[in-house]
Amino acid sequence: MALDTVAIASTTPDQVQPFAELGLKGDEYQRIREILGRRPSSSELAMYSVMWSEHCSYKSSKVHLRQFGEKAPKSDALLVGIGENAGVVDVGQGYAVTFKIESHNHPSFIEPYQGAATGIGGIVRDILTMGARPIAVMDPLRFGPADAPDTRRVLPGVIAGIGGYGNCLGLPNIGGEIIFDQTYAGNPLVNALCVGVMRHEQIKLAKASGPGNLVVLFGAKTGGDGIGGVSVLASETFGASVPAKRPSVQVGDPFTEKVLIECSLEIFAEDLVVGIQDLGGAGLSCATSELASGGSGGMEVELEKVPLRDPSLSPEEILMSESQERMCAIVEPSKIARFLEICEKWDVTVTVIGKVTDGDRLIITWHGEVIVDVPPRTVAHEGPVYNRPMAKPGYFDQLNAKVLDIPMPKNNAEIKAAILKLMSSANMADKSWVTAQYDKYVQGNTIQSQPQDAGMVRIDENTHLGVAISTDANASWSYLNPYEGAKLALAEAARNIATAGAKPLAVTNCLNFGSPEDPAVMWQFAETVRGLADGCLEMGLPVTGGNVSFYNQTGDVAILPTPIIGVLGVIQDVRTRMPMSFDVAGLELYLLGQTRADLAGSQWAYLHNERGGQAPLANLKNEMSLIDFLLESQSLCSARHDVSQGGLTATLTEMVLENNIGATITLEGDLATALLSETPGRVVVAMQKENAPALLALASKDKITVTKIGETGGESLTINDVVLDLTELRAAFMETFPKLFG
Repeated sequence: MALDTVAIASTTPDQVQPFAELGLKGDEYQRIREILGRRPSSSELAMYSVMWSEHCSYKSSKVHLRQFGEKAPKSDALLVGIGENAGVVDVGQGYAVTFKIESHNHPSFIEPYQGAATGIGGIVRDILTMGARPIAVMDPLRFGPADAPDTRRVLPGVIAGIGGYGNCLGLPNIGGEIIFDQTYAGNPLVNALCVGVMRHEQIKLAKASGPGNLVVLFGAKTGGDGIGGVSVLASETFGASVPAKRPSVQVGDPFTEKVLIECSLEIFAEDLVVGIQDLGGAGLSCATSELASGGSGGMEVELEKVPLRDPSLSPEEILMSESQERMCAIVEPSKIARFLEICEKWDVTVTVIGKVTDGDRLIITWHGEVIVDVPPRTVAHEGPVYNRPMAKPGYFDQLNAKVLDIPMPKNNAEIKAAILKLMSSANMADKSWVTAQYDKYVQGNTIQSQPQDAGMVRIDENTHLGVAISTDANASWSYLNPYEGAKLALAEAARNIATAGAKPLAVTNCLNFGSPEDPAVMWQFAETVRGLADGCLEMGLPVTGGNVSFYNQTGDVAILPTPIIGVLGVIQDVRTRMPMSFDVAGLELYLLGQTRADLAGSQWAYLHNERGGQAPLANLKNEMSLIDFLLESQSLCSARHDVSQGGLTATLTEMVLENNIGATITLEGDLATALLSETPGRVVVAMQKENAPALLALASKDKITVTKIGETGGESLTINDVVLDLTELRAAFMETFPKLFG
């Protein structure tokens, strides 16, 4: 194909261009022509198409996401907020922590191993570009029915990809979750979180300032993988079967990334960059336009200088390629020699491909011919913004008014059978078949990981300062009430942080939804954002950044609205962390919080194909009191475990099986409801008997309901007159995943 330059574009206004095939609407294409005053060259069209995609531009979500800024609580801890590669918070002692969660859903359905692996690689580079050393990853996952053939194709590949890439990078995987539901069939959710640490003065930003400074590309060479990934793959609804368009999924090389991480950190330590950006979604199109837009605005790039794995790539393909393990830095000429020296030491490919100018245009040439001449802000930050139509889904009022008809166990034998059925179900069963494939302890700073309530890592080996992270979502609650569902997910993640002994500090999110062109989906999304923004304001937790993933649906079937909420907290001394389980007999067990008949959206309802009723209402004032109480009562407790999905049944099962020490429990009222209800805002605590008076006094001050429910010891979990031998309970809990996937 002949080169389509800017000069040719200026003289051939009527040339037909494939804008629709690249994901652009007719009016979007016309707007590009208005911005440029001519038709775009093919390279310009490629850049606009990927940068104006849903994945990169947030064009359907921007009008709603503004609430995170408009309703942002005052936070002394927030150092870098929304708009950069990741948010940064102050955790004390001169340390800053950056964390973010993103999705790699569609690629993971097409090619599970590489889709998941490059999801880890991409989020790690986002953290690295802030100037931080990545220290841990997490992975909230959703799949179709556990026994479905396609789940057996997708899940093992996703797990292998996450483990394979993260383990090779030497990053501990400290948390996550796996949930199954029919709506995720064909649309698995692979969300990846990374956390990194740096000193305050080491924070880096994505900006290209200083005319004459050099644009430097370093890392892996550019190949043909991932072309069109964000414009076609992540911004389009799948058909009823496998999508007809199959853009290449990115191919990751974790060893190249590990070297790139160490090389980058040495470069950062010597303060050799003015600005930096990784090449993830939209590749060079994103890196060049965002760096230029974030700086003075002017940049010149010689595209033929980009090192290629495939010399046959066209300029358009080079601009759209999402090849992994690449970074773009802005470097002062006086520092370039040292920059190149460090890259050579680490055997990292490095090339100066351009320079910052004092103009306001991004100009890209190909062997001397100008192929791109655009105002960079129009590419990176001034794409289309849609206020899409919204309508409450037709199911909403009918389902909320529904009276649940769930069979409840009525006698001891039925209650025992119900416990074994619940704890052997795919959503509640032990996930160690998965987590055994992850290295949880590499680097030696992991304090706790799965299945604890929150992952925790030490960031200072002398002072024992640490951070805890939890990710949570109950999509069934969000389906029944997206506004409350978002608040409930926020509350649970924050509660998990406090249960482990850390103080909640900040929030990230990955908002996974169906097609934004469906008014019902758009209503779910808008209500979710409103709920999360209101919840964060009330709890005083700033949103530092996140990700929106739309078009997660097959034909007309959208996934459940799934807002994955990540909360980060700080713990001054990780040695005081609180484990989820007791390791001695003779401790007293108490339940914090009140139990109501909250079965709507519960796992027991899911097992009986019941999706309806009223989701619980989030009481964030009570949640904040509970968090304060958990932090104040830390020294009084021996173990604590949050009550969430699976209710008290799951909490008690996980506590007794962790260290193989039983418990004798006495519950008042209807036993089935007490065991299966999923009322939020509850925690089970274990303590020495002599600490009980102090705990009860503190609970009275904080207005926390406390009920003694039993004590630890023995070789069974005995609840009233229901006796479950630990061996029998363990078999039910442990055998599900090996049977399904082993």
